[in-house]
Amino acid sequence: MTIGSIGGIGGGASMGIDRILQLRQQILDKNDALSRANAGAGAATGVAAPATSSTTPASFAATMDRALTSVNDGQNQASQLSDSYERGDTVDIAKVMLARQQASVGFEATLQVRNKLLSAYKDIMSMPV
Repeated sequence: MTIGSIGGIGGGASMGIDRILQLRQQILDKNDALSRANAGAGAATGVAAPATSSTTPASFAATMDRALTSVNDGQNQASQLSDSYERGDTVDIAKVMLARQQASVGFEATLQVRNKLLSAYKDIMSMPV
């Protein structure tokens, strides 16, 4: 799952809520996998990353750039919808709340990734040479 799949608002409110719940579960699953990988980091075998496609994977920097751009777009979209609603434009409140929740989930996922990266960096820097 990429954070880019968070974008896109439409459909019924129940469809959006189901999607949010799916995204939440995927984030929790990824967090559990990262926790297991972090706990087993000292093992010689390591943890293999699941293959998502048969094509050559993109670089880490490019993947992070796309993910951060997607989260930023979600934040901007939620802000625009909120502003439109506050101005009195014809905007469904359910769409506004869904966009804000999606932006929040994306931001929380980004924070979790950042925290894991910082933790890994600190672990690497504290290793004896």
